[in-house]
Amino acid sequence: MRAYSTDLRRRVIDLIQENELPQPEIAEHFSVSLSFVEKLWNRFRQTGKYEALAHGGGRERMLKNDEQLIRSAVAEQPDLTLAELSAQVAAKTNQPPVALDVMSDELRRLGLPRKKR
Repeated sequence: MRAYSTDLRRRVIDLIQENELPQPEIAEHFSVSLSFVEKLWNRFRQTGKYEALAHGGGRERMLKNDEQLIRSAVAEQPDLTLAELSAQVAAKTNQPPVALDVMSDELRRLGLPRKKR
């Protein structure tokens, strides 16, 4: 879900500051939830800002440091199954093997083929 536009946020704050409408009516007027209006107003009062916060970034890839290892393993033996590849990478990195879907996603991201059986 995308963040509400800065323009919409500014208009909500302007209406609240003008005391023209109560917050529930402002929410209905702009077709947003009451909790959005309340949280926006509280943040504006505390910080003076109404812009959307930056994205948190998400989780880091588990195999981000093993890209070259995966590429070389697939180049040496292209018919490795996901389980075999995961075990091979785990043995070389001294880490537990990753789940098969994690390995599959990494192969897709790297543009490498995968053995299905």
